[in-house]
Amino acid sequence: MMYYNNVHILIYTLIGCIGLVIGWFSFWCYERLPENKKILSKEIFSDQNSSVLKYLFMIVITILYILVLYRFGLKEDSLKNLELIKYLIIIPTLILTFMIDIKHRIIPNRLTLTIFEFGIIITFLYGISNINMVKEYILGSIVGITIFGVLMLLGRFVAGKEAMGLGDLKFMGAIGLFFGVNSIVEISILSFIIAAICSIVILVFRLIIKKKDEYIAFGPFLALSSLICIFIPNGFIIGNFLNFCQMLSNKIF
Repeated sequence: MMYYNNVHILIYTLIGCIGLVIGWFSFWCYERLPENKKILSKEIFSDQNSSVLKYLFMIVITILYILVLYRFGLKEDSLKNLELIKYLIIIPTLILTFMIDIKHRIIPNRLTLTIFEFGIIITFLYGISNINMVKEYILGSIVGITIFGVLMLLGRFVAGKEAMGLGDLKFMGAIGLFFGVNSIVEISILSFIIAAICSIVILVFRLIIKKKDEYIAFGPFLALSSLICIFIPNGFIIGNFLNFCQMLSNKIF
């Protein structure tokens, strides 16, 4: 069978090849963004780095590109392919956010600004066919900033230190333009759940090895949650979260 989800296997091959190139370029960005080095330079053609991480970037992004094509398919109307296109754009930036924040504990402003700029373009294109979509994605950006802005202020006034970094807040505002208000709430909920589980494991491990560094970057959890939300139905997390809360309240009360 040459078709999968009504998409010809040659299209999957083409998207896979594009994923390899984007993965290679993403690794280039990964090395240079944290150091504020120029991305588009002649040095890119003389890059001889053959680390395992470089090929990991290429493989992971290629697999995600093929999966997102299978998830959303290919439509005849170009505007109806915006959902596919926007996720092909956001996937490499999410991988970069995940990797850079783990290693350097920062989300580079250049990366966040790039996400925001593409988000504005995508939102504008959505507005050509449906003005309500523009409201959905702009509201997504506002809600993302608001949620993490409130958490940042609470951490500062209650605990005396920032619970969230400014980079996380800007990142949520940027990806809100890609995911919209419903998904940005789901991303927030999922990121806190994953962060809680991972933080317990990390803190226990640090106690075992007697490492005192308590700071855990939150950006990787946001990026991972965003990637997960690409592939699950909209409303799935909120629905199950509310059901869980209701079940918990029934048992307590």
